[in-house]
Amino acid sequence: MSEIKQLMNSIDEFREARGWGQYHNPKDLAISLSIEAAELLEDFQWKSSEEAVEQNIENIKEEIADVFIYGLMLCKELNLDVETIIKEKIIKNGLKYPITNKK
Repeated sequence: MSEIKQLMNSIDEFREARGWGQYHNPKDLAISLSIEAAELLEDFQWKSSEEAVEQNIENIKEEIADVFIYGLMLCKELNLDVETIIKEKIIKNGLKYPITNKK
């Protein structure tokens, strides 16, 4: 089992132990993912990148974790293989944005 699948299982066990799975439909997970991404942005608002990281690194780590957790739960609910969809997107982006030799 891949590390991502193990991580997804840990997340699933955590939420099921608390009875939260009933609330985790695709729409609400997508909303929650967006909210957590906005909370991450708050750590950077009105600061330079350097200031934000220096002042908020602990909260930044927590918000990034929340974004990934909701993203992984959304993949589970939609029966999407995380590794496959990421690899497919990298290939698609490579075709859309080919390497150019700029000097």
